[in-house]
Amino acid sequence: MFTEAKALRSARPRLLPRLVTALDALATPHGIDRYLEWVDPTWSTRDVRARVIEVRRQAAGSVTMTLVPNGGWTGFEAGQYTRLSVEIDGVHQTRCYSMASSAHRDDSFELTVKVHAGGLVSSYLYAEAHRGMVVGLSRAEGEFVLPAVRPEGLVLISGGSGITPVLSMLRTLCDEDHRGSVAFIHYSPHEAEMPYRAELARLSDEHPNVRVLRAFTEEPGRGELNGLFCDAHLGAADPAWRIAETYVCGPGPLMHALRARFDREDLGKRLHTEAFTPGLPASESGPGPCGAVRFERSGIEINADGRTLLELAEAAGLKPAHGCRMGICHTCTRRIHRGTVRDARTGMTRTVVDADLQLCVHVPGGDVSLDL
Repeated sequence: MFTEAKALRSARPRLLPRLVTALDALATPHGIDRYLEWVDPTWSTRDVRARVIEVRRQAAGSVTMTLVPNGGWTGFEAGQYTRLSVEIDGVHQTRCYSMASSAHRDDSFELTVKVHAGGLVSSYLYAEAHRGMVVGLSRAEGEFVLPAVRPEGLVLISGGSGITPVLSMLRTLCDEDHRGSVAFIHYSPHEAEMPYRAELARLSDEHPNVRVLRAFTEEPGRGELNGLFCDAHLGAADPAWRIAETYVCGPGPLMHALRARFDREDLGKRLHTEAFTPGLPASESGPGPCGAVRFERSGIEINADGRTLLELAEAAGLKPAHGCRMGICHTCTRRIHRGTVRDARTGMTRTVVDADLQLCVHVPGGDVSLDL
């Protein structure tokens, strides 16, 4: 049934490129999309757009939007993300957000956005998202997905805003009436900040193979687990976790702790991760800032101060293309002529020559020469 639904989605009629080109020529000087927008802002022959049909603020500091995409949307796999675009003060801004819905609900889907300190787009959406709002999207991207043959044992772990891709996996499995064991663990500072609490409880009640455990790190005793991740949590979720497949999305410390645990038992291949934050701060993940960054094409030089190459470029008045600012979408990838850089996600430092690197997750570890 679900295979047939996907086939129907992929068979949606699309305008042929030559026809679009011809219509654009007839619609000069603006192109056909400009006229289509006058009828409906979501209409486009090329772009993926969506209309917000519902807005909920179901947890403290987050907003959940239900979106109906136009015909350019081709569906998604559970765990994937889209690049959402909005215009803020006349500037086009793009960020990556994972779909939270089941992959089998193809008429609409949910995005839940957590407000981050200093987060321009997340703060804007939390304050301004409303029914009827139109946003830009990319087609679904990402390799953090379940295998086509579902594992018999699954452990899904999330922290904070990382709940969305693993919730999408859980919803998808439940829609498929998956019978294998599924453990779902979520870490949040406070119970009030955890979205989807009622739905997770319902899914656990309706599906005997699903077990949901929560840990509120600043409210000990409120959840089924206490405190930050520790080895005992895996056993409490699923005694057979060593032979299960584990999918985790969350902040850097949670990801590092899980990776260390799996590596100790040589189980790294069973751990699948998606990171939506660049990992540890510079002060915790490596040596202090040093050196200078030279933007060769612009003739500008700036001293390193612990910020990423993207942030340093912006501080120097440059405007390199970027998207997620989290090392996911690769929009900010540029050529490094030479220099020493540290990956903010892993803490690994290396010297590179004529290499393409993502500016948003690399910090200077010495002098850097950049093609910008």
